[in-house]
Amino acid sequence: MLNYILLSFALVTNLFANPTEKSIKSEIKEVTVFQNSAQINEKSSISIGAGETILTIKGKSPYIDSKSIQVKGFGDFTILSVNVQSNYLEEKISNSLDSLQSILDDEKITLQKLDAQAEVLQEKMAVLNTNKNLGGQNNGLSMIQLKQALDFYEKEISSIKNDEILNRQKSNQSKEKIQRLEMQLNESSNKPIVPVNDIIIKVSADKQVSGELAISYLVNNAGWFPKYDVRAKDISKPLDLRYKAEVWQNTGNDWNNVKLKFSNATPQKSGVIPDLKKWDLTYARLTVFDQNNYRNIGSVNGIITDSNGQAIPGANITVKGSSIGTTSDLNGRYSLTLPSSAQRLIYSFIGYRSKEFAISGDLMNVILEEDMQVLNEAVITGYGGLEGRAPRLSVRNSNASKSNLVESFDLETTTIENQTTVEIAVDKPYTITSNGDKLLVDLKKYEVDAVYEYFAIPKKEKDAFLVAKLVDWEKYNLLQGEANLYFEDTYIGRTILEAESLNDTLSISLGRDRSIVIEREKIDQSSTKRLIGSNYTETRAYKITVKNNKSSNINLKILDQYPISIVNDISVNLLKSSNGNVNKETGIIDWELKLSAGEQKVLELEYEVKYPKREKVILDR
Repeated sequence: MLNYILLSFALVTNLFANPTEKSIKSEIKEVTVFQNSAQINEKSSISIGAGETILTIKGKSPYIDSKSIQVKGFGDFTILSVNVQSNYLEEKISNSLDSLQSILDDEKITLQKLDAQAEVLQEKMAVLNTNKNLGGQNNGLSMIQLKQALDFYEKEISSIKNDEILNRQKSNQSKEKIQRLEMQLNESSNKPIVPVNDIIIKVSADKQVSGELAISYLVNNAGWFPKYDVRAKDISKPLDLRYKAEVWQNTGNDWNNVKLKFSNATPQKSGVIPDLKKWDLTYARLTVFDQNNYRNIGSVNGIITDSNGQAIPGANITVKGSSIGTTSDLNGRYSLTLPSSAQRLIYSFIGYRSKEFAISGDLMNVILEEDMQVLNEAVITGYGGLEGRAPRLSVRNSNASKSNLVESFDLETTTIENQTTVEIAVDKPYTITSNGDKLLVDLKKYEVDAVYEYFAIPKKEKDAFLVAKLVDWEKYNLLQGEANLYFEDTYIGRTILEAESLNDTLSISLGRDRSIVIEREKIDQSSTKRLIGSNYTETRAYKITVKNNKSSNINLKILDQYPISIVNDISVNLLKSSNGNVNKETGIIDWELKLSAGEQKVLELEYEVKYPKREKVILDR
């Protein structure tokens, strides 16, 4: 009876015993990078005793999306709850301050050595000055001895003086460097403290057991942008298309030797073809000018700084509503090629308030303001919420996490098509440090059959653009992105690969060709204005001259337009179009020309507009 009571007491005591606390390590094994975030997949080996154990993984990124964390167990144990909490007591994950302090300490030691060297040089000069009374007062020296002594002193003093000059130069440089380092260190130290995150996992086991944990979560302050190299040898050969990912991360944790997946889930003059929109003609008082309809801002650049004027490296710049974007460099500078539909840019960086601006020109400098509350929230989450309400997840197969997959040596990357997304898995492991630097990762290389055609809108641009048209481009799973253009092994600029297009044919602009000369001029003698009764009748006439100065034949497509009336009192009549293809709904006319080497052709466009004399219309634009 006594033994039974003691056993029952032991069981009750064990039931209410405090859980064992244990700190464990985990490694990042795989990262799926999205446009503006990344999913981190980690693995951890554990060994726990009987009863409940609280496992803590310290020093994780402060930018974890707490609602996204998932933990799976492999072994004879049960996961009770998963929490994430901010930790202000741990050292910052980023070692930038430690690195600056280390450089500063080394430079101070260098300065101390230079000061010691200066003292030695002073002592040497003092010794020479003390013994400059050659031979004493009573001992005469021969001329040869005197000359030798003078040569010796001259040589030594000159050497000391030269060393002193060099020492002062080095000392001044060292002092200036120390001053700069101290200013930078002070600037960095005064920034808000960024806490790390600790992942706390509560588990239970009936006995001593070993196993593994698979942890995954979403983290911000990371992303990738699609980039392309488009190479064309000549217009008789296929196009060489190289698909790349410009990946960056400033999460606070380095990604060391990890497998990467990229998901599509969420010079100065550009090579971007301008866009020609429908021209709605109405009365002048009702006319609204869309500046973006008339200005072809092909690219934008600038500097991103904080409110103190300090450059912000690694800031994110994206074209609103697209996958086009870039990040600022170490000096806060950025440069971005724009699609023709671009209207607004979004500037963001962790710890700062995001800003959105309309694209106002090719130079846009932006100041971001610090957001002190962004990182000051402690979070708790898990399977459904707080401890006690989380479901019990038990896995009994200790070999479930072992993989027998052999790395592929045939393909550089593997494309995985899910139900709604496409992922590109890179077979080669990469290391990406948490410093915001951009790293280009090769994804795919395609040799694509293309039809080459020249394209021009002389109303907007006098230059002709070489366009490569790709058929069945959907099978390549491309995203809208910037592309570097190479023609005949020469870099010719940048353009936008419009992979978001719904067209069956994907057109890639290969830049401008100055060998095709195009002039569009207004014919004044044919542009008239007459009052007939209660209506004005105005006529506009234009002549488009095209000459092929290339040594080969070309196909050239030219676009122009006449206005379309949206008011009953205004009528538009197209008089001349040189047999062009006319779209009466949009008012756009296109001519498909075949020009031999050295050939010149002239196109004519003329239209007539009738409107009430009490109103005005704007026809010259």
